[in-house]
Amino acid sequence: MGRALVSVIKAVDVAYVRFAVPDMARQRAFLKDFGMIEVGEVDGTVYLRGAGEAQFCYALSLGEPAFLGLGIWAKDRADLEAIAAHDGVMVEAINSPGGGFRARLTDPDGFCVDVVAGQAMNPPVATTTPLAWNEGSNRLSRVSTFRRTPAGPSTVQRLGHVVLAVRDFRTSEAWYKQRFGLLTSDEVQAAPGIAIGAFMRADRGEHPADHHMIVCVQTGGPAGYMHSAFEVASVDDLMVGHDHLLAGGYTAQWGVGRHILGSQVFDYWLDPFGNEIEHWTDGDQLCASDGGGVAGMDVVLGVQWGMQMPSPPEMSA
Repeated sequence: MGRALVSVIKAVDVAYVRFAVPDMARQRAFLKDFGMIEVGEVDGTVYLRGAGEAQFCYALSLGEPAFLGLGIWAKDRADLEAIAAHDGVMVEAINSPGGGFRARLTDPDGFCVDVVAGQAMNPPVATTTPLAWNEGSNRLSRVSTFRRTPAGPSTVQRLGHVVLAVRDFRTSEAWYKQRFGLLTSDEVQAAPGIAIGAFMRADRGEHPADHHMIVCVQTGGPAGYMHSAFEVASVDDLMVGHDHLLAGGYTAQWGVGRHILGSQVFDYWLDPFGNEIEHWTDGDQLCASDGGGVAGMDVVLGVQWGMQMPSPPEMSA
């Protein structure tokens, strides 16, 4: 369950998400308050980035509210060509910040998955280095320095993961693992032996990867977008962002708390069009050799501390 047996390529990470909304100005204002940086508009699509090296992590177009798909980074052009040939699609140039090339795939539930390579990276945006914590035996980690966290939006770093509701978990799991070499960090079981989902990570060998980059969950309902999660600079950064979004009148969904699976400190919000979007920080990092585990829904929906999940969705085998 931990290591994919054979795959076309080994994905590097998730790259971006794409959405359509009927009111671009309203969504752009929300994303700015969420902590993203607008980098430009190309052919009617607005691109936003975090403070990391990626040219963009969010693409926004005008239209009826919809999740339009996600991007996944391939290692290089050779991997991109291999996966394009496997699925019988073309490799095409990308007309977006950073350029590069993509192969546009369609997963078993109709989600658009762009496989991307050759995109130029940006110098990271200069940000404040998080201060050390004076706690326990390290209570002298910060001396003659005051902890003062300025009010304002969180500082989004990057897209961390995307969660999808799927019609048949095993079908979706096989599709993503066969193409991208993903590893199961934790399989989700509704009852012993009855799998309904998985938290899957990139296989980077002994180079650590986030606990999950793609999560597929069989909910018993139609397939659809569940949430996307963006890493922020620190716990303090997450908390000031929480206050900033509350002051802006946005809808808090779940948080603040610390997950059990992945261990992230989390804070979930709804954008103006009902899409769930997460701030997180301090997640687990795993190597390929760390293998995977199995968890029930009580663990998936549980917290180590903080706000319990409100009205958890029903899960079906």
